[in-house]
Amino acid sequence: MNTQTIFIFKDLDIRGQHIALNDAWQAMIHNRGYSSLVRQLFGELSALGIFLANGMKHQGKLTLQVQGDGMVNLLLVEVTNDLKIRGMVRSEGSITADHSLDEILGEGQIVATLYNAQTDHSFQSLVPRNAKGLINTFEDYFSQSEQLESKLWVSSTADNLSAMLLQKLPEADQHDDEGWHRVGVLANTITNQELNELSVESLLHRLFHEETLELFDANTVTYECTKDRQRFEKIIFDLGEQDARALLKERGEIAIHNEICNEHLFFDEQDVDRIFNT
Repeated sequence: MNTQTIFIFKDLDIRGQHIALNDAWQAMIHNRGYSSLVRQLFGELSALGIFLANGMKHQGKLTLQVQGDGMVNLLLVEVTNDLKIRGMVRSEGSITADHSLDEILGEGQIVATLYNAQTDHSFQSLVPRNAKGLINTFEDYFSQSEQLESKLWVSSTADNLSAMLLQKLPEADQHDDEGWHRVGVLANTITNQELNELSVESLLHRLFHEETLELFDANTVTYECTKDRQRFEKIIFDLGEQDARALLKERGEIAIHNEICNEHLFFDEQDVDRIFNT
């Protein structure tokens, strides 16, 4: 199951999203060697990317980047309008639970880039980082940028990524001035085990069985990392024919690591001949 599901509290003007990824999440972290702490940060950014991309009204993609001078110097997630996702973490050293968030991420910034494929235009914004973490950062972002008070829960394991987002819509207090508080108290009883193991229907029933909810049809989330060999051929071309052939002579082949897809591409003499003769 790799799904994103929207639900609403029909009597409260509160909306929510739930995601549950297994195969897609396993593909994203396969052979990456991420520690549990790095995996959790990656999972938080991935969940946020899916929640935000779900609201796109055009073809394109959303890119979230956490860049800094800490042990993790890059967290990157890309999600398309049809919920195809890929991403990576670049880090140095062994990261454990003993390290603080400031040590892990260092001084840096969060950059959100929205690309509109129909107009070939990108809009970029900087998201101030809350010292308490990425979840708090994007709760602040939703509240300040979208004017929607929001609460977010994310849990990741080696097998799955699960998350739930609740948002208070503008007329919520007019429906029930205690509704948002009540729903928040109930939601805060969730455990990571429940978030990871229960279906969206079972989870929402466990938390909110006294409320009236409506679930919409689930959307499918897929991991897709296109093997764009032409982009790496351009890297070789930009290197220059003399240097490329010298590298080929020295090593027998040219190897380039596609970091975001976590794969190596290899180019032999025939490839180099074609690159410089076309």
